[in-house]
Amino acid sequence: MSKINYLFVFLLMVSVACSSGEMAETESSDDSWDTKEMRTQYEDIKVTKLVDGLERPWAVAFLPDGRKLVTEKPGRLNIVEGNDVTVVDGTPEVSSRGQGGLLDVVLHPQYEENGWVYLTFSKPGPDDETALAVVRGRLDGSSFVDIEEIFEQNRYSSPGRHYGSKIAFDANGYMFVSVGDRGADPPRAQDLSDHAGTLLRMYDDGSVPDDNPFVNDSNAAPEIFSYGHRNIQGLIINHENNEVWGTEHGPRGGDELNLIEAGKNYGWPDASLGRAYGDETSFHDGTVARSIDGMEDPVYEFLPTLAPSGLALVTADNFPNWEGNLLAGGLRAERIRRLLIMDNTVIHDEELLLQEVGRIRDVREGPDGNIYVITDEDPGALYVIEPADL
Repeated sequence: MSKINYLFVFLLMVSVACSSGEMAETESSDDSWDTKEMRTQYEDIKVTKLVDGLERPWAVAFLPDGRKLVTEKPGRLNIVEGNDVTVVDGTPEVSSRGQGGLLDVVLHPQYEENGWVYLTFSKPGPDDETALAVVRGRLDGSSFVDIEEIFEQNRYSSPGRHYGSKIAFDANGYMFVSVGDRGADPPRAQDLSDHAGTLLRMYDDGSVPDDNPFVNDSNAAPEIFSYGHRNIQGLIINHENNEVWGTEHGPRGGDELNLIEAGKNYGWPDASLGRAYGDETSFHDGTVARSIDGMEDPVYEFLPTLAPSGLALVTADNFPNWEGNLLAGGLRAERIRRLLIMDNTVIHDEELLLQEVGRIRDVREGPDGNIYVITDEDPGALYVIEPADL
């Protein structure tokens, strides 16, 4: 995959800067609003705060009856019905330190038949270390029952950083799970025997498909689908073509959108545009390259820094001018980036909700075709984006 032309990136950055100025608010810009209508480049939208007062919420999933499941990083799974929030009993113990805690929540594609709910979390272990783990269970009223731990990262390490921890199911029912590089030792992402810095592919019970790319390599963890990732926190699979898209945190200036394919190496930490946080110098004494033969370049590099988390593919007709676009949430950037992609190239990038709701942790399309947003704050909130008629 060839690198993105610098002139093209510059023009896109100009487009982003211009697009953010085209949002027209119909109400005052104070923080007390519950509903606000906004004009974007191609769609008029209404943003409504559904629930607030949450403690560092992380993800949202949708039950068939219209209720929602929302995780909070300290370890709570909540059922949201209207403005009411009910805490679910029986969820696993988590290590809620730094970036760790109770993280993603996803329903099985056949939830109405089997009732499985999947959770990812930072599992406490010996010597104060942690590992990413995945459990599944069922809801019985406000209790989490029939719990099965179906995956545990194969190496525990210091708590608090880079768990990744997004789940997505493809059109064939395979489960993909992202695992961050765990922060302290980035070269783990190049070690195929280590789950850190990878995207995993499993059956829905955590067992390993026999066509995984490294399943016959005795030196590799068989669950690995791709590697060389720093910290994937946005993951979506297009069920029309089974393309796997991920957004991941780089260091300063190195955030990426990747089209992820089986067996491929996405470069971290050897290839990155990013710089060190402390002094903005290159990593590894300046030996890190932006591109390396045999490693995949990103489809797109988010400039300036986005700190991407949450990724949605617009499939419904609620927003006809956004259909087929990706919506990438941003934490530090406090915005959503709407990406129009043609032939695996981002040809348009628009900022949405720029500094309107705070740090955006999760972005998902609901079964009603609306877009739901979680903010990573204390207190945080759940918002819905609907069409408006301005």
